[in-house]
Amino acid sequence: MGKRREARERAVQFLFQHDLNPPEDLDRALNEFWDGQRAAAIADEKGAAHWGEKIELPPPTADEAETRLFADPLIRGVLQNRDAIDEKIKSHAKNWEFHRIAAVDRNIMRLALYEMLHREDIPPVVSINEAVDIAKKFSTQDSGKFVNGILDKIRHEILRPPRIVK
Repeated sequence: MGKRREARERAVQFLFQHDLNPPEDLDRALNEFWDGQRAAAIADEKGAAHWGEKIELPPPTADEAETRLFADPLIRGVLQNRDAIDEKIKSHAKNWEFHRIAAVDRNIMRLALYEMLHREDIPPVVSINEAVDIAKKFSTQDSGKFVNGILDKIRHEILRPPRIVK
């Protein structure tokens, strides 16, 4: 899996967690999230029998740092623009009450929309394709179609080429 895909998946996981249980201190929550990701990876390497064991975390690897470097601005950007992003989703999710959209699908779309609206270094079609693949992995096969439908409608409103970066 590519580093950017991994970073997007981690961003969706954090956004999902934040959506269901918003922390008081975002910086602390992000640090705890990334430490938890590293601890889980280390425990996984050692085997499931060591899950309850206290682990002294080594410094992040270069790959972990690269993943976080891409994911953190995405997370912060989504959270800073969440109200406007949610309004976009609501306006295109016909016959769907916003709170009834699965939380994982909602956060996948939030991330993709943030990229599409605010990250000119990422082509909109890349954001949509990544969102659909992440929806298929973390939600249902139907979620991929749902996410694609909403994001594609919004893509047509964006005044920049869908496959070109600045």
